[in-house]
Amino acid sequence: MAARLVRRCCWRHFGAFVSAPSAVPASLLVPAGKAATARALPQAPFALFHTSSPSSWADGFSVKEQVEESRNPEHKVIGELIETATSPQELFQLSEFHALNSNQASLIITQLSRLVVEKNLETESILRDERFQRLIGITDSQISQVWNNTLVNLLKSLCSLGMDSNRKEMQSVEQEVLWRLRRLTFRQLTSLAEFLAVKQGKESRLLNEVIKKLELRWTELEGTRTVVTLMGKVGHVSPALMDRLEDKALELAEQFNPDDIRKITLALAYQNRRCVPLLRALSYHLIQKHSELSLSVLMDLIFAYGKLNFHQPQVFQKIATDLHPHVSTMTPIEVTRCIRSFALLKWLSLPLFEAIVQYALDNTKQLSVTHLCSIILSFARLNFQPSGSEDFFNMVHEELQSQLDSLEPHLLTDLVWSLCVLQQAKAPYLQRVLAPDFHARIRGDQSLKAQNLRLKLIHINAAAKLESPDYRGPFLPAEMLSPAEPAGEKVTLLQSSLREALAGVLGSRENGRFDARTIYGWQIGECVLS
Repeated sequence: MAARLVRRCCWRHFGAFVSAPSAVPASLLVPAGKAATARALPQAPFALFHTSSPSSWADGFSVKEQVEESRNPEHKVIGELIETATSPQELFQLSEFHALNSNQASLIITQLSRLVVEKNLETESILRDERFQRLIGITDSQISQVWNNTLVNLLKSLCSLGMDSNRKEMQSVEQEVLWRLRRLTFRQLTSLAEFLAVKQGKESRLLNEVIKKLELRWTELEGTRTVVTLMGKVGHVSPALMDRLEDKALELAEQFNPDDIRKITLALAYQNRRCVPLLRALSYHLIQKHSELSLSVLMDLIFAYGKLNFHQPQVFQKIATDLHPHVSTMTPIEVTRCIRSFALLKWLSLPLFEAIVQYALDNTKQLSVTHLCSIILSFARLNFQPSGSEDFFNMVHEELQSQLDSLEPHLLTDLVWSLCVLQQAKAPYLQRVLAPDFHARIRGDQSLKAQNLRLKLIHINAAAKLESPDYRGPFLPAEMLSPAEPAGEKVTLLQSSLREALAGVLGSRENGRFDARTIYGWQIGECVLS
C-alpha cells in the first residue's frame, strides 16, 4: 500500500515538473559580464543519432532519471544550451563555465559529434583539445552515472569522432554498455546494432552481444521501421535473427510502403535469401495498394527480383508499364541495369524493349561500348529482335567494330555469341574470336570459366559454318570441337531412370548412345539410335 502511494506521488510530481515551464533564466548559468543570447533551435536534426532534443534524449530513461532531471532547473537549462549550441567553441565554453556531471559531459560530446558531421568539421583538433580531454575525464570518472540512452549515444559519438578504440576511456564506455545490455530498451539495442554493423563489422564483440540480446527479445519487435532497419543493416550478421525478421516482416507486410518493400527486397537479394512467402506477400500488396512507384523503387525492385530469380508476372508487368514513361530520361547505367535484370528473369516486355532500342538510337554518343554490349547480351538472352532492327544493328556495328581489340576476351566472346544468336554476327567478329591466337590462351585450362568460354567458341564456330556461307575462316581446330565432359557433372534421378528404361527398350546400352556431345557444342538427348 505504501509503495503504491509513493509511486503515485512520484508520477504526480513528475507530471508537474514536465508541464511547468522553466522559470530559471539562462543568465543565471552564464558568468558575470557575459550576456545570454537566445538561439533558434536547429531545424534539421542529425539523423544518425536519435537524440535531437531534450525530449528525445529522454527516450528510454527511467522515471527516476526523468524526475531527477526535471527537479533541477539548472540541469534543464544546461541541456537546452547544449542542444542549441552551433559550434564546438560554444560547447567547450559550457564546460569551462559550469561544473558538469558525467551525463552533461556525455551530452556535450554527442552534440560535438553531430556538429562535426553537419558542418563537415575536422576532428583531430577536437580530439586533441584539452577541454575535450577534460570532458572525457569527467565521463570516465563517473561512467556508471551516465543514463542509458546517453551512454549509447556517447559510444556512437566517440566512434564517429574517430577516437582510438584502444584508449582506456573508450574501452571503459564499451564495457559499461556491455554490462548494461539487459537494461537497454529494444529501440536502443536496434540503434546500437545498426551503428556497430556499419562502423565495426561482424568482428565486433559488442555487436555480437547486442545481436544475441535482439535474438532473445525478438518478440518485442514492433513497427515497420525497426524491421526494415534491422533487415537492411544487421540481418547479414546473424542468419538466426534474419529468420525472425522475415517472420515479423511477413506479419507486417500489409503496412509496408513502397520504399520499405524496396529495402526489404534488396536486403533479401544481397543476402541471397529467397523467402518465397515474404516475397509473395510483398508482391501482392505492392500490386494491390501502390499505384505509383518512383524510378528508384522500380529499378531496385526489378534488380532484387532478378538476383533472387523470383518470378511474379503481375509485378513484372507493373514494373515494365511504370518504367516505360521514364526510359527517355534515364541514364545509360539505369537503362543497362534495367534491361539486364529483365534478361536474368527471362521476361520480355515488347513496349519497354522497343523504347530502349529507340533510346539507344537517340543517345548513341552517351552509350559506351560496355553499355552497348550489355544491351546486346540482354537482347540475345531474350531472343529479342527489334522492329527497327536494321537501323539499330547498323548503329551497333558502326560503334563496336572499331572497338573489338579493347574488349576483355570473355566479354568479346559473349558479345559475338550474342550476335550469333541474333543472327547479326559479321565476318570481323567471327575472325576475331576464332583466330588461333585468341583461343590458344585457354587451351589446356580446365577451370569452369575456361570451359564456358570454350563451349561458346564452339557455338560460334558452328554458327560460322552453318549460318554464314560467305565466311571463309579461320575455324576452330578439330581438337577443340570435342570438349571433355565437365568434371563433377551430376546425373539427375530422372535422367538415370530414363536411361535405364531406354536401355531396357533397346535391349542393351550398346544399342544406343547416351549423353552424346556433338562438334557443334550441343548435347543431344538421352539416346541416339545407332
